Amino acid sequence: MATPKRRVSHSRTHNRKAHWLGALEVPSLTTCSHCGEIIKTYRACPACGYYRGRQVVKVSEEE
Repeated sequence: MATPKRRVSHSRTHNRKAHWLGALEVPSLTTCSHCGEIIKTYRACPACGYYRGRQVVKVSEEE
């Protein structure tokens, strides 16, 4: 098994990690078509339980 002969410098490590750290993105957000809450895409709304126009999760009203 190969072993490194010298220590890897901080700048070399940061340059290597910059390629994949720069490609990371914040998850996309959208508004719920039923109640208008801001939600992540491709997920049921946690406020009303609707996804793509129909109710898929029952949400209890605790107010």
